[in-house]
Amino acid sequence: MMEYFAVAGGSPLAGRVAVHGAKNSALPILAATLLADGESVLHNCPALTDCDAALEILSCLGCRVRREGDTVTVNTACRRGHAVPDHLMGRMRASVLFLGALLAREGAAEACWPGGCALGARPIDLHIQAFQALGAQGRSWNGQLFFHAPGGLSGCRIALPIPSVGATENAMLAACGARGLTILDNPAREPEIVDLQNFLRCLGARVSGAGTGRIVVEGGRPLHPGEYTVMADRIVAATYLCAVACAGGEGELLGTDGACLGPVLAALTAAGCTLDRGPGRLAIRRGGELRGFGALRTGPYPGFPTDAQPLLGAVAAGARGQSRITETIFDRRFRYTEGLAAMGAAVQVEGDTACFSGRPLHGAWVEAADLRGGAALTLAALGARGESVIGGLPHIDRGYQGLEKALAALGGHIRRVTGPA
Repeated sequence: MMEYFAVAGGSPLAGRVAVHGAKNSALPILAATLLADGESVLHNCPALTDCDAALEILSCLGCRVRREGDTVTVNTACRRGHAVPDHLMGRMRASVLFLGALLAREGAAEACWPGGCALGARPIDLHIQAFQALGAQGRSWNGQLFFHAPGGLSGCRIALPIPSVGATENAMLAACGARGLTILDNPAREPEIVDLQNFLRCLGARVSGAGTGRIVVEGGRPLHPGEYTVMADRIVAATYLCAVACAGGEGELLGTDGACLGPVLAALTAAGCTLDRGPGRLAIRRGGELRGFGALRTGPYPGFPTDAQPLLGAVAAGARGQSRITETIFDRRFRYTEGLAAMGAAVQVEGDTACFSGRPLHGAWVEAADLRGGAALTLAALGARGESVIGGLPHIDRGYQGLEKALAALGGHIRRVTGPA
């Protein structure tokens, strides 16, 4: 038996939906709860399989975890050990963030190499270099990573050669447990980094500069539990916006004003959509023909987000005219275009660039190969004529809390079906 989305496309959307909490904020924040003894409370923590895996890691480390709706409680008073189980480490890329938090609190960390979507080369060398700069000794053997800091961690200056999100977060977490000042140059500037900083401050940490070219952490301070609300997920918001762009009609998003989505909003405007922003809300309307948006290029924040790239690919596939997308972050991010081609899309991928000659799409049976690619195929199906089946839902469930329910709230004809493969 398998689960799949059954989508009847070709009808314009009309509805309203709330944007749930950000996966890419919740995961490092969950790891950060290890830094303080006692019970921390997180609101707007999405019920995603990746978050479930993070909570299982915390449980395996002796923490008591509880979820009630979108509120998660983590009590670290009984935490024990410093090893992340292999079967959980392999389920998601963000499991690597527990290494920084464990080093900070336990002086040691052990895990296998992290898993996650197969988007191409995703080395963790920058994470390892940051740990070593702070004084940790590490080695890799038989697929396992071992780190320990027998003399404790010491603050230092770390210059990242590229603004890696994960390495920035791991360096921030580890630096909270290091003696003295840590200065992180050329960090990632994503809004999720700012959200992690704000949670660390909630715990009593002295961290500043997130969102700029330099982050400063005054480590070694005693921390306490905290209560915090996770920011809204900007990629989920982009998904709902692109759903309306693909299918036409109008929709309203609650819980976000799109302030972090400038490049995405610009591309949708170029494609013929009208946007209306207000406090805690973002509305989109597409009444006329969808048109090609020209060229876009992914890049670190504040550039066009790589996670939104497949979503705009779905928009480009059904638009009249030409669009070109250049991917600079992941070398296997265009796998979703095979599914779009099965729906009739005219798309050609050469190296790091995909060229779309938009035209009407038709329904097809397609399979999600990764999280955002699966979402893109689902959006394309909403705008396509006829019936579509989207398989590979475990990928999609890693980053969307009931995607089919949210799209149905926007007026989409979509349902989750369990049946034979």
